[in-house]
Amino acid sequence: MVTPEAGGAGFALRYAGRVNSLLELAAIHAPTAERLRCELAEVEVVFERQLASDLPAVNALCRHVERYRGKMLRPTLVLLTGLACRPEDPDGPLSEGHRVVGAVTEMIHMATLVHDDVLDEAEIRRKGATVNHLRGNEMAVMLGDYLISNAYHLCSKLGAALGDPTIAVILGETTNTLCEGELVQLHHRDNLSLDEATYFEIVRRKTAALVGVCCRLGASLSGAAPEVVDALRRFGIALGIAFQIQDDLLDLVGRPEVVGKSLGRDLDKGKLTLPVILHLAAADPPARSEAIELIGARDAETLRGRLGESGAIDAARERAHALVEEARDVLTAVPPTPARALLAAMADAVVARDW
Repeated sequence: MVTPEAGGAGFALRYAGRVNSLLELAAIHAPTAERLRCELAEVEVVFERQLASDLPAVNALCRHVERYRGKMLRPTLVLLTGLACRPEDPDGPLSEGHRVVGAVTEMIHMATLVHDDVLDEAEIRRKGATVNHLRGNEMAVMLGDYLISNAYHLCSKLGAALGDPTIAVILGETTNTLCEGELVQLHHRDNLSLDEATYFEIVRRKTAALVGVCCRLGASLSGAAPEVVDALRRFGIALGIAFQIQDDLLDLVGRPEVVGKSLGRDLDKGKLTLPVILHLAAADPPARSEAIELIGARDAETLRGRLGESGAIDAARERAHALVEEARDVLTAVPPTPARALLAAMADAVVARDW
């Protein structure tokens, strides 16, 4: 039986709020969870082989940044959607294409984390020192670039092997979208008039686009029908937005020793997240003026109290839960299999987590 701590399979099993027993869930879906564990191990092999260098200094940096892999949400979604779209063989091996795409999406994600830490001047990631804190911004920027470069090298090799450049084109479009989201977010720093629509557009681009493409490509590589591929893409988009809302909430109300990274960076950098946007939109003039003063003073503790009192934190949580319900509804397009059940459990886990 796979334990709840076993890599991405563990993520799919942890904090599943709709089941009474995590052990029961693991027991029911043990063959699929075991297949997922094996496939994730293969993804790690592909990942490490691609990043291997003949230069010890490069290898040392890559070994450090491998700690960023953490939950491996993105490759887990590539693999689980791939399994969900093969109801005739739900626990058999996946293709090498699934493993390569899993490794590529994780490299892209890790590159964004390295660059985000530079932008946010973060010192902690996965309960350890960030690259920029240890080695400086120049080294961190180049390491992020190295990860992106290797991601494209790897997916280009896959395209050549398949005789089809579509995957590389899709991933290239997606990274363009990620960068656009980050650029728009930077543009709106300290914009106290930021509205919900703009916030959701930023989140859709900078976070949800990659999660959506993981689900899209996982399904496509398993030969799913176009309508199923699109349904799983929409599942990923909704899941990705909910994930980012929960991240934003944890940045406000989480505990650093549990979350495992620097917190309070959104406020420090003037990034308005959903709870703050909701509070400012609903507040009367005196309460809005006070909130603006607290934001300007970077007084996170008092602001957190005001957001709690006004119901803005609970309202943001409700938005995330609604998105999870939307994601779960989309899964009805996929045949009922253990892989689909684990995807639904992952959706629940996204908003139940405190890390």
